[in-house]
Amino acid sequence: MTLKAVLALALLVLAACAAATGKRAGSEARSAEERWPPIGRFVDVDGTRVHAYVAGSGPDLVLIHGASGNLRDWTFRFAERMTDRYRVIAFDRPGLGYTERLPGYGSAFNAGAESPQEQAALLARAATKLGVSNPVVVGHSFGGAVAMAWALDHDPAALVVVSGATMPWPGDLGAQYAVLGSSVGGALLAPVVAATAGETRIDEAVATIFAPQAAPEGYLDYVGAGLTLRPASLRANARQVNTLRPHVVEMSRRYPSLRLPVELVHGDADEIVPLDIHSRRLADILPDARLTVLDGIGHMPHQVAPQPVEDAIDRAARRAGLR
Repeated sequence: MTLKAVLALALLVLAACAAATGKRAGSEARSAEERWPPIGRFVDVDGTRVHAYVAGSGPDLVLIHGASGNLRDWTFRFAERMTDRYRVIAFDRPGLGYTERLPGYGSAFNAGAESPQEQAALLARAATKLGVSNPVVVGHSFGGAVAMAWALDHDPAALVVVSGATMPWPGDLGAQYAVLGSSVGGALLAPVVAATAGETRIDEAVATIFAPQAAPEGYLDYVGAGLTLRPASLRANARQVNTLRPHVVEMSRRYPSLRLPVELVHGDADEIVPLDIHSRRLADILPDARLTVLDGIGHMPHQVAPQPVEDAIDRAARRAGLR
């Protein structure tokens, strides 16, 4: 067999493998959407569909989830703690859960991603369509960067940042984000990950995010990790995280101009978004910030130590004159 024939055969085999992997990934995505359907309502913002959960009554409280998540992270036990005294609005961020990506992003080979500012603008406009006024905005992890962008550009009443990725950090984010966040890697590898990620891998990822605590019983069954494992969501998440740092650098120059009440909550055992790199430094430059450090708590305080997060939200509301 000639070299040309061997190469042609190899390309046919790769194409067949890619087709089979893509078919399986598509099947897994459909199964995830059947198992974890939308639990909120949809808001159209200039043709972009935004998924929002709304419950309760009182001052408006907006909840923004972190990387690799969706609004179910907030509606697992935490939102119900607040609905007796707030109207709670939890959003899926673009490309995650059931919110669509913004125009100009989303193609398989496009390594670009929505900035925190673009995400905040989209969600703020969706909030306005839901009648939200003068909200307390809460962001966890990556959602903390989106919450900071909301504060900089959209004038909320107060801000609560939980384990927020809000300040420039040293080093890179590792091979996973570099590869999945790239043009070719995101296009070709995301379906492979979606098709082959088993329960063991998901359990290990969740354990890392919650460490040193364990995930609450029932969390994994409820939150919908399979939604994040859809190829399009894998790309969106990786590319948003991979492009986050330059936006945080830019935003951090504006932080000292903020004059609204800010509550920061962060565990000192958080190895995903370290306290000393992010919330401690942020508290030093914000004019009106209060930092609550949780001893021995990791990256998910709202799940494993919800009372201090709840207390921080109530303080922020009182400081803003909402309660």
